[in-house]
Order: sequence, then C-alpha cells, then structure tokens
Amino acid sequence: MARKALYLGPRLKAMRRELGLTQANMAADLEISPSYIALMERNQRPVTAELLMKLATTYDVDIADLASSDGDELASRLQGVMNDPLFADIDLPTLDQADIANSFPGMAEAMIRLHTAFSEERMALADRAAEGTVASTDGPADPVAEARAFLAARRNFFPTLEDSAGVLARKVASLVDMEARIAEKHGLEVRYSDAKLLAGAVRWYDFHRGRITIGEWLDHSGRRFQLGLQLALLEQGGAIEALLDQGRFASEDARALVLRGLQAYWAAALLMPYDAFRKAAIELRYDVELLAARFSVSFEQAAHRLTTLQKPGAEGVPFFFLRVDQAGNVSKRLDGAGFPFARHAGGCPLWNIHTVFATPGEPQAQLISLPDGEHFLSVVRTVTAGPRAFGAPNAMRAIALVCSADRMGELVYGDALTDREPTPIGISCRICHRPNCVARSAPPIGRELLPARFRDSGMPFAFSGDVGS
Repeated sequence: MARKALYLGPRLKAMRRELGLTQANMAADLEISPSYIALMERNQRPVTAELLMKLATTYDVDIADLASSDGDELASRLQGVMNDPLFADIDLPTLDQADIANSFPGMAEAMIRLHTAFSEERMALADRAAEGTVASTDGPADPVAEARAFLAARRNFFPTLEDSAGVLARKVASLVDMEARIAEKHGLEVRYSDAKLLAGAVRWYDFHRGRITIGEWLDHSGRRFQLGLQLALLEQGGAIEALLDQGRFASEDARALVLRGLQAYWAAALLMPYDAFRKAAIELRYDVELLAARFSVSFEQAAHRLTTLQKPGAEGVPFFFLRVDQAGNVSKRLDGAGFPFARHAGGCPLWNIHTVFATPGEPQAQLISLPDGEHFLSVVRTVTAGPRAFGAPNAMRAIALVCSADRMGELVYGDALTDREPTPIGISCRICHRPNCVARSAPPIGRELLPARFRDSGMPFAFSGDVGS
C-alpha cells in the first residue's frame, strides 16, 4: 500500500517563525538546502518520515503535535461559507476547499472572517428593512423591538408565572369556574354584551358598577382567554411588575407592551397548564388543532403556547412563531428557539405563510431551507379576528409555527414531508443571493445585473450565477 505524502507547509512555516529562524537557519540545522525548506513550506514537497524525526529531535517538539492538523475544522468552516448562494457561480469543489484550508490556512481564515463581517452587516440591513427605519443611538427607541428583545432574552419562558398559573388552574378549570372566582374573590359580576355597549372593546372593567363585561360575539375560547387576562390583572400585578423591573426599557411604551405580553402569557398558562399541555403536545405529536380542541383554546393560542415550553429538563420542541397579514405586515413575532431568521423572516413569497391565504382555515406544512443551508419545518394556518356579526369588519392573518427540521419526526406534520426537497426561501430579496429565483422582487446588493443583449434568462433580475450566465 502506497504511503500518503505528508504536507506540513503552513505548520512548518509557523513553527520556524515561532523559533525565530530564517529558512537558511533551519536548513543548516536540518542539513538540507534552503530551497528545499522553501518548497516544503509551499507544500510543493512532502515532509519525509526521516525529516519529521529530525525536526522533532532538533527543536524538541512532539511529532504528534507537528503532524496533527486542524485543517479539517477550518475546511468545514470554509465549506459553510462557500455554501452561501453568494458564491453559487464559483466553481470551487470541496476537495479544493480542503486544499486551501490545509495549504493556505491564513487565507481561509481571512475569507471566513470577511464573510462573517459581511453576514453581520447583511443582518443589520435586514433589521433596518424589516422595521422601515435606520436605527440611531440618539433617536427614539423602538418599543416593539424592545419588547421582543425582552421576551427573546428570556426565551419566552417565565417560571414564576407558570407556577402561579398552574396552582390556580386546578381550581378554575372551566369558564364557569373562572366567573365564580371573579365573583367570590373580587366581588365582580361577569356579563356578556353586544358590540354597541362595549363601543368596540372586547372586555370592559366597569369599576364603579363592579362589573366585567365581555363581548358576546367571542367564542368559548375567546371568552375564557379574556377572563384569564382579567384574573391576571386582578391577581398577578405584583409578580408581573417584579419581572418588568428586571428589564431596561428606554421607553414607557416598551414597558407597557411587555406588561400586556406577560398578562397574556399568564392567561395562556392558566388555560393550558405547562405539564399537562406539554404531555398532550408529545402525545398528539404537536397537532395544533387537536391541542386547541383538547384545551378549549384557539389555534393561535395553542400555537403561541408551544413557543413557551422551555422549562429546563422538561422542554418541548422549540418553535418560532410569526403572525402576518395579507400585506405582509408582521403583528406578532415570538422566538422560543433562537432561529437565525426570527427577527427578519416574512418577506419571501415562496414561504407558505403567504400562500396559505388561498386556503383559509386549512393547515399547511412545508419544508424550507435558508440560504445558509439550514432546514426548517413550517406549519401555517389562517386565523380570523374581529366580531362575527354580519357585515362586521374582521381581519384574516396567517400564523406560522416553525421548528428545526431535525425535530420533524416528532411532529405529525413532518410525516408527509420526509421525502420532499426543501423549498429555498430568503430573508429579503436585497440580501438574498440565491440564483434563478422567479419570485425575486429586487436584485441582491453587491451583484452586477447581466445585460440581456443576446439571451434573456427569464429571471426578473438576472445576475452572475443565474442559469446561462
């Protein structure tokens, strides 16, 4: 069996420089010519076993340390960089990438650092595009971004609220129980009335009359959730204020948004107690509609609750949650998983969160991939908000519940997708370098558009890397 040649160019050069030697110095020590040292350092000559032993004894180094390589790790990182669609039209096979990592590790590291800096700026650009503004350190704070950051930093999980909600849930399991709790403990009457009396509200606490009025057009799950919110207001003020005090809010609006979010969190934990809900989610394989039916909640409430299953040692599948309208406006974004597109996603028309409006009320599942090669399972369905009376205005929105494709086998939605290729989606057309995308609405930054003098690729914005370029 032929022996594999050992090339140690970069490591040999690094060792020589660490020792403060010139090529002539090392050549004299090893009793070889300086030109041979130069050839070995450029990986144009291998290091023989005899020379390896001489290096070890002359400079008192461990052969294993000298012969070992971190090139595999560097090659893997470089390969991840080259998977970016930005480089789709560059022919650089995996073996060549490994050769670069082993022969020119400094160049490979420089490439990785540049791409990392580029990616960070690309994400910052996506932030500005998503919010429609350019952040300024001396300008007004964005309360929505502050609120999202507060929840994301805690992975949308609050143990103290879970505990108190779980205790009360054993006493108020039904709508009648909740009404009785409010009456007996707080001396308030619960009534249901029409939209005219409520003047557009869904819940009204009439302090002077000692009355809680709920919109009669709400279904059973909506009524329970509103009473849960009212109980949060009546009984959880201190616990929620303590959590708010942990935040560093630049505006009162941000604090108010988080206050509302934590009240809704507690109400959901009351209707869907953590342990029971997680057990049911695993049993039903995360079928959101079945979970909603079992706990008498809406599809959106059940999907939202799934993002909060982050109790240490008793976690559920981590999810990212997004709610958008037909115009693409994001009205709710929750990240219980740290997904890379949690702050930006929503703008790609190839994602099923936009196509689901064609089939209202029907769940859809899609396997998607981001430009960096990560795969996710996306479960979407439309929901409707607003009064159910004839002629009353309402809003249709789409809910997306997304998890890593690695967990797809735990979800009932993944069963039909195991043999399907993922749909490639982007974060934003301006920062997506995927070639050959017929859905593209803008050319990517940093790419030169191709002239169509002799051939039309059929792409909205043809650039280097598209078919035929």
